[in-house]
Amino acid sequence: MQKVKVSGGGSGVSEPGDRADASAAPVQDACIGRFFAHLATDRGASIYTQRNYRQALDEFTEWHRSERSSAPDWPKLQRDDFRGYLRFLGRQRLGRAAIQLRFSALRTFYRFLIRRGVVAISPIRNLALPKTLKRLPKYLTVQQMADLLRAPLQPSDQPRQGKGRGRPVPLATGYRDVAILETVYSCGLRISELCGLRGGDIDWNEALVRVRGKGRKERLVPIGQPALQAIRQYWGLLNQPPAADEPVFQAGGKVMKAVPARTLQARLKHHLATAGLDPAMTPHKLRHSYATHLLDAGADLRSVQELLGHAHLATTQVYTHVSTDRLKKAYHAAHPRA
Repeated sequence: MQKVKVSGGGSGVSEPGDRADASAAPVQDACIGRFFAHLATDRGASIYTQRNYRQALDEFTEWHRSERSSAPDWPKLQRDDFRGYLRFLGRQRLGRAAIQLRFSALRTFYRFLIRRGVVAISPIRNLALPKTLKRLPKYLTVQQMADLLRAPLQPSDQPRQGKGRGRPVPLATGYRDVAILETVYSCGLRISELCGLRGGDIDWNEALVRVRGKGRKERLVPIGQPALQAIRQYWGLLNQPPAADEPVFQAGGKVMKAVPARTLQARLKHHLATAGLDPAMTPHKLRHSYATHLLDAGADLRSVQELLGHAHLATTQVYTHVSTDRLKKAYHAAHPRA
């Protein structure tokens, strides 16, 4: 039997800083080709979602060719086919999250085929998958967040990494990083949402930001005065402030390009180290900090859901566990009869 390569032993989710090209591999399957055209145009899926889904469908196709000696005929596949694939993934010792990710892509693909009338019922429906362990989101405390916000303008004894590591960082870059961190923490943005911000998205009078989230859904999010002031200071160091259709946070150079996600990750690692914090913390953990601090201060769950742009309240409820856990610790530490 031909050996099928399954990439990665982790979740298989691409980090935002990775190089992503959803159209790198040629699509031979017409159904898959239409599916990815739908993801890119109708759903506005990010390039990372497209790449993860493409990898999942390519891996299943490769497995089916190896096991069945033919490409998958999607309308004719049965539940037993996917049970066999599930057993195969289990033998590869993939984590539960990695298996869930692959079947999430297949499930979304079959929903697309049902809407297009290609199949009547999904063969994956009600297929029992290994449940993922629920992990509480990691976040920074209020004090740690304050330390991080000061880090870009503080001298650092951390060695610079990568190209140009011997060159000093331009002053505008330091102020840009302050503005980025302030904006992420003030608005709870995803890294893709931050990179997509344009000059015209900021309503200075109302202190609101128009955010383009997943699936091209837009929402208005309040932005605090410290973040607005940080953006003003950063723009004051540029040759001219960005126009309405130009990125708020720029990579530098003559062409006004948005700062890449991988650059944001690298800069964050540097600033975390400067602040004496864990450099493995990702930009998404700043979003976790935003949500946790709001709930700790008394914000209601539904409002936090709207601010984060979550489609389902259950996605937001994970943060209540963080706040409840903190309350329990305070209770046991302070109550005389706890």
